[in-house]
Amino acid sequence: MYNRVVHYYIDKKNYSREKANAIAQAVVKREMERQLCKNINCRHSLDDHIRNSETCLVLNCSCSKFLKN
Repeated sequence: MYNRVVHYYIDKKNYSREKANAIAQAVVKREMERQLCKNINCRHSLDDHIRNSETCLVLNCSCSKFLKN
């Protein structure tokens, strides 16, 4: 994903390599943050939650619902 974003901004938008890297870092950071549960006691990734019931799969975690915001 990082590489695609960098090349998009360099090739299509004619941004400098440094500016494209900064944008790509921000995009990747935002996407990683989006994948984390917003429950302060949990903070596990979306992959650690069951999709339908959204229960956390980590054994010692009491999170019962994946919070998006």
